[in-house]
Amino acid sequence: MKLTEKFIRTLPKTVLHDHLDGGLRPKTIVELAKNLKYKKLPTTDPGELKEWFHRGAQRGSLPLYLEGFAHTTGVMQTDEALERTAYEMIEDLYHDGVVYVETRFSPVFHTSKGLHWDEVVTAVLRGLENGKKDFGVEYGLIISAMRDRKISQELAELAVDFRERGVVGFDLAGEEGGFPPKKHVDAFHYIQRENFNITVHAGEGFGKESIWQAIQWCGAHRIGHATRLIEDMKISDDDPREVSSMGYLAQYVLDKRIPLENCLTSNVHTGAVKKIEEHPFGIYHRYKFRVTLNTDNRLMSDTTMTKEYKVAHDVFKLSLHDLEKISINAMKSAFIPYKNRIELIYNVIKPGFKKAREKLAAKKT
Repeated sequence: MKLTEKFIRTLPKTVLHDHLDGGLRPKTIVELAKNLKYKKLPTTDPGELKEWFHRGAQRGSLPLYLEGFAHTTGVMQTDEALERTAYEMIEDLYHDGVVYVETRFSPVFHTSKGLHWDEVVTAVLRGLENGKKDFGVEYGLIISAMRDRKISQELAELAVDFRERGVVGFDLAGEEGGFPPKKHVDAFHYIQRENFNITVHAGEGFGKESIWQAIQWCGAHRIGHATRLIEDMKISDDDPREVSSMGYLAQYVLDKRIPLENCLTSNVHTGAVKKIEEHPFGIYHRYKFRVTLNTDNRLMSDTTMTKEYKVAHDVFKLSLHDLEKISINAMKSAFIPYKNRIELIYNVIKPGFKKAREKLAAKKT
């Protein structure tokens, strides 16, 4: 049965890969820019600004895709701005049917007005917590180090310092080409020694080697994007949906149930894949990799979790049962304690999908 966007919006969703600075409301950007006297916006009309971000992101290049972040981070420079954007993110996700989110950002981009990293993180956590109180969406915050900066150790220590206050993991982000994960291995070894959680952007702008380094050098528990993992699989000459053999890396990821943070829409925009239909998500799902669906950057890619689920349903023929499995996969892979994950799966996600199935059954009769 064809599922509508309206119906999919009601489903309880889990998102693990969402950038805080990639999901601001255009109206908020304009208002914050005015308050901060930020003069670099291409337009102060929210509608036009929204379109500007969308056009800028759809140029088939990760470096070009990332250009818009200069403006979002440019207006996120005060306690009030950081708290507001975090709160509004929770509100927007609530209206999209999200029940748990792990959002990520790098504090290094929010200090131009004199804030220290700990003040930046505290403001974001305050906004997330207030959003949780008002809308009931559970959250975790991930601190991202940047590939092109040699301060990953300090950011790893910052993440661990805030682990009792809402930070749930550590990430490595930014342009992959020329900045391999292994250059930050000391920071990841520190995170491992602290028994903390690791996710790494890998296999989006660079090949399978980036994924291998993220796992085997850096100890990644999850992989952000992993689009290029398909390079370690031999696709059948007779059927492009079939894999005739897997390399050791792909087999390892499959066997160890390493979660893949797939971002369908943004991968087209960054040029990681040419079009949605060619995204390897279909093969990953078919061969039982632990796949998850994510927004990446809601503003830049003009997307929501509802839209990502709808694309998966329409293009890759995922059923309601499949979408439930995707949400549960993500919840199983979240960086919060096992007890909390189980409670959300059995008290929120499963009952939500049961209710959805009953609605569909009622329509058929």
